[in-house]
Amino acid sequence: MNLLADIERLVNCESPSTDLDAVARSADVTAAVGAALLGAQPERIGTHLRWRLGSGPRKVLLLGHHDTVWPIGTLARIPFEVRDGVLRGPGCFDMKTGLAMIFHAVAALDSPDGVTVLVTSDEEIGSPSSRGLIEAEAREHTAVLVTEGSADGGAIKTERKGTSMYEVTLHGRAAHAGLEPERGVSATIEAAHQVLAVAKLTDLGAGTTVTPTVLSSGTTTNTVPAQGRFMVDVRIRNLAEQQRVDEAMRALQPVLDGAKVEVTGGPNRPPMELEMSAGLFDVAKRLGAEIGLELTSAAVGGASDGNFTAGLGVPTLDGLGAVGGGAHAENEHVLVSELVPRTTLLAALIKELT
Repeated sequence: MNLLADIERLVNCESPSTDLDAVARSADVTAAVGAALLGAQPERIGTHLRWRLGSGPRKVLLLGHHDTVWPIGTLARIPFEVRDGVLRGPGCFDMKTGLAMIFHAVAALDSPDGVTVLVTSDEEIGSPSSRGLIEAEAREHTAVLVTEGSADGGAIKTERKGTSMYEVTLHGRAAHAGLEPERGVSATIEAAHQVLAVAKLTDLGAGTTVTPTVLSSGTTTNTVPAQGRFMVDVRIRNLAEQQRVDEAMRALQPVLDGAKVEVTGGPNRPPMELEMSAGLFDVAKRLGAEIGLELTSAAVGGASDGNFTAGLGVPTLDGLGAVGGGAHAENEHVLVSELVPRTTLLAALIKELT
């Protein structure tokens, strides 16, 4: 199966987002695989790749990324392999398989007009250099199809939580912890107060999680810490909750006399709400039934570049890529039996929407 061979070629080119040389090599390999199937070289925007097919109005944007979370050398420990119907290798599920599926689905159609394929190289680190490109492309299209891996059991992703990321810095005053601790203002104690205040912003009923994560404070064991900091991960289902949390984070006030609280960061990705995917999912479900696929949908906590396009009001459907699991984990895998049916579904969707 050529699809398997192309997945192997993509997986075997390691591409951690922050290794610019590796990402450049991956862009070359991805461009070669895509060009062979699409019959055209991509436009290169740094290490992002774009194919604009046909000359008509833009209709369908196919969106993916070729960077991964896995450091160089992971292949030596977790090599690409297919065994007992399961494909493994770093980045196979998130999302090298989805890229190969895009190329093969488009190649199966008769020169589709109005289709754009956009493959970016920094999704795993928040899309700092590609967000503007993604949003500009999305505005020209009537639908966006994202081939990130499916949700559990092969479910299509019709909702994704939005994300916000913050760094909270606590400024205190140093003093000797044994001789005159009372003259200090402890950034560690202030951090403890602020961590608890931030955690209380969680509202599980609304689907909002506000999670303090990395924490550091102080310099030596016998010094009242003058500075500390912690990171905060926020996941929300709607824009109102994202705004509520943002306002609360920026309103944090110090508890200790003499302490200062500094908050940086903010919303990174808007939520992909159900209304932006419902119509496309109905189309996918109908087309799936015609080829023997019974599709289900799921709401997930993780974000993707589809959040950006849905946030603009462009209908977006996500999770159309590989069926498998273990994204970012040692057990990352893809079910081989689902590759052809899901690629066939993707091709049918593209044809229907163009």
